[in-house]
Amino acid sequence: MTRIDDTFARLSSEGKKAFVAYVMAGDPDYDTSLEIVKSLPGAGVDIIELGAPFTDPMADGPTIQLAGQRALEAGMTMDRTLELARAFRAENDTTPIVLMGYYNPIYSRGVDTFLTEAKEAGIDGLIVVDLPPEEDDELCIPAQKAGLNFIRLATPTTDDKRLPKVLQNTSGFVYYVSITGITGSAEASAADVAPEVARIKAQTDLPVIVGFGIKTPEGAQSIASVADGAVVGSAIVAQIADGKSPAEVTAFVKTLAEGAHSA
Repeated sequence: MTRIDDTFARLSSEGKKAFVAYVMAGDPDYDTSLEIVKSLPGAGVDIIELGAPFTDPMADGPTIQLAGQRALEAGMTMDRTLELARAFRAENDTTPIVLMGYYNPIYSRGVDTFLTEAKEAGIDGLIVVDLPPEEDDELCIPAQKAGLNFIRLATPTTDDKRLPKVLQNTSGFVYYVSITGITGSAEASAADVAPEVARIKAQTDLPVIVGFGIKTPEGAQSIASVADGAVVGSAIVAQIADGKSPAEVTAFVKTLAEGAHSA
């Protein structure tokens, strides 16, 4: 059982949906980012998605791309991202952290070295958006052996023929991308999402969490009502980009978490 498994078991026993918040590590700088990340559990965040900044973030929309640029310009590296996770873990040993990013920084570090360091830093799961299931031997299988969940994305274009392949070695939860395209673009619709979540749940016992296109507490509630939880990223990152203080960002996140938990 990982922290992710424990969290979903607890939420299920409480009859609650999960709220997952994404922030870019090191945005706008290390200290501010750490302060925001530390505040998230108190705001009602069940799982933290921590973005690892990368120079070529092909799946990210402008909001998160710019967050990655700000973090890189502020000196953020994979080392410092793991350092931030360790600093969070010094005060919180229960809230799961999912590291979300791209394969290149992991590959260049060496998979075994990275997995050892990530586990030691308190990372619980990985979302690596540019590694398809055909490459599972590259990172997914070693990650699972190291005790990290490997979370896969399913999308509106993942048809019934492709879905079993996507689910094959997934663990922790399935991340359903509610819209086609990049992060932060269209608005998610519960009417569109509900049948897709049902289709995925018919093929797996894993929780299905929905992200992309959720920007408001009402949106979080609507989507969480038809899934096992909701993810918000771009809307939170936009608050940071606007120069809001950590306290203001946390207050906004709290409204989103309350929306998801009221579903």
